[in-house]
Amino acid sequence: MSPRHLHLFDAYGVEIEHMLVDRGTLAVRPVADEILRRAALSESYVSDVSRDGTEWSNELVLHVLELKTAPPAPELESLPALFARDVEEIAGIAAELDVLLLPTGMHPLMDPETETRLWPHESSPIYQAYDRIFGCRGHGWSNLQSTHLNLPFAGDAELGRLHAGIRLLLPLLPALAASTPVVEGRLTGLLDNRLEAYRTNSRMIPQVAGEVIPEQVYSRRTYEEEILRPAYAAVAPQDPEGVLQDEFLNARGAIARFDRGSIEIRLLDTQEHPGMDLAIVALTVAVLKMLARERWGSLGAQQAWPVAPLARIFRRTLADAEQTVLDDQGYVAAFGAHGEGMPAGELWRHLAEEALADGVLDGRWREPLAVIFERGTLARRILRALGDDPAPARILAVYRELSRCLVAGEPFVP
Repeated sequence: MSPRHLHLFDAYGVEIEHMLVDRGTLAVRPVADEILRRAALSESYVSDVSRDGTEWSNELVLHVLELKTAPPAPELESLPALFARDVEEIAGIAAELDVLLLPTGMHPLMDPETETRLWPHESSPIYQAYDRIFGCRGHGWSNLQSTHLNLPFAGDAELGRLHAGIRLLLPLLPALAASTPVVEGRLTGLLDNRLEAYRTNSRMIPQVAGEVIPEQVYSRRTYEEEILRPAYAAVAPQDPEGVLQDEFLNARGAIARFDRGSIEIRLLDTQEHPGMDLAIVALTVAVLKMLARERWGSLGAQQAWPVAPLARIFRRTLADAEQTVLDDQGYVAAFGAHGEGMPAGELWRHLAEEALADGVLDGRWREPLAVIFERGTLARRILRALGDDPAPARILAVYRELSRCLVAGEPFVP
């Protein structure tokens, strides 16, 4: 079935990005093109490689590989095994180059100013345009790995319903998926540094990302008028050839892709192995299903939320993730919960329990989610393993263990 004919929750597109690092030093290694070439058994470089149910591709820089569903999957439960298969195969090819796959949303020691190498092959004019305008040798461009979730819609009614639920849920996602507490060997005090870098990476042209939380637009016409056209106009003086006049220019936390008939959610940090990524995706989907069914409030009430209060909650969850105290009682009530000063992690636990009880979340996701609910986000667990003032050797030891967890398919539990 063509993506443009898919309706709400008919299928799921999932993309997971991982870093390529030196086996000995864990420094980033710009060999994504070589791994794809070897996987394709090709004499020339390729931009993607197809597998049964998945595809591997490049993502802007040479030290990142993206694994994704192709075509969109009709259900999520089979995907951990597919992605684990791909991780194992890529790890085998990478070993020939003395390279490891490294999970999480940021490399903890990378200096992007000196270590970034952009993808030089197919689609390179797009990347060169981004680099010329925004400067891609920064953490917000070349040192951020994420899990993207693509959800279909058909027509304005479904777009409006899906976009309303996604806007409401976006501020909570770092409280479930934060995995980036370290930048250039420093603990910054934020648990989601990837999203802090993402939030500011297009500040040269603020119309591109806005406040990350999308505006209140619920039809294609208003989306194009209020989000896409202002971004295209703002970037045009720096983009005379029109390379970036496309929907992918939009860098909000969720973007409508009318060419695909889907909305892409971009605010999930990569976890320690695909099973954890998919558990987070599954819970996100379950909550969005309940919002779409108006489980806790009307569609009109969801659509009425302006950007400012949602952006405020989002900025706070970047700092404290699951321990963020939610002091906006209206926001908590929008998810059917009550309680003054509820921690964001407790709200997620409440949502998971409701989703399991309603049957919109499969019980097989209970175990990986319990790791997060009981031991904290991956960022919190990394901090616990590192200690208060970690030396580079300690950071390398912890991230080497994370690399092992990725291939073994095991949760990181210090």
